[in-house]
This record gives sequence, C-alpha cells and structure tokens, in this order.
Amino acid sequence: MSAAPIKIIKLEELRAHNSKESLYLLIHGKVYDCTKFLDEHPGGDEVMTAESGQDATEAFEDVGHSDEARDLLPGMLIGELEENSVRQQKSKSSPLPPPPQAARVSSVEQGSTLMYWAPLALLAGWFGYRFYTTGTPY
Repeated sequence: MSAAPIKIIKLEELRAHNSKESLYLLIHGKVYDCTKFLDEHPGGDEVMTAESGQDATEAFEDVGHSDEARDLLPGMLIGELEENSVRQQKSKSSPLPPPPQAARVSSVEQGSTLMYWAPLALLAGWFGYRFYTTGTPY
C-alpha cells in the first residue's frame, strides 16, 4: 500500500486560514488544520489563534508539548509548505509576517505593560508629594 501524496500548501493559503472558523498552523515545515482542536486545546484557543496562519514552530517548541500532544499532529496534517515559500522566507531576514490578528495581541501586551507601570508611578508620586510637603515619607 503506498502513502498518499503530500499536498503542497502555498504561503498565501496558509495565511488565509487565520481565524477560529479555519485555522492552519505551520510547525516544522508541515501545515496542520487545527480548527477542530481549538475547543480541546488545554491552553485555550487564544494561544492557537495568536499563531494562526504563520510559522508556529518556535511557539510550539517553547511550550514543551508532551508526547501525547505530538501524537495528535499526524491526524491534523494537511500538507507541507511550498519549498519556494520557505526559500523566499529564509532569504529575508525576518520571519513570516504576522497576520492581522497578531497586531491585536501586540496591543494587548502593550496595554499590560502600562497597567504595570501606571500604579508604580502613582505610588512614587504620592511618596514624593508626602516627602516634599511634610518632610517625612510616612
């Protein structure tokens, strides 16, 4: 019995599948349709949608997925990324550009930084005010 031919996925097709209705991930040069797995993902669907339509290899490996998680991948495999797309991306200095959803994630990260520094600045201002008006910090 011969193996089924591997479908070649173009970069444009990979990028087009970046929503909860149709979510493709590129991991180690192979394209996986993870749409049906979104509800079952232990880390939540936000983690996967942030990486959708782009190369998620680094994010996948950084988390340290279990053998059981890796065993699920063959059932979601739909093909490999077109070699020309890979060569074009390697010739550029930057990785695959993120889909529009990634811009939203970045803005959320910036907001969380502000949420960290704003209370500290207010606290420092209060101590400064107390010091200069009363001569003592308490």
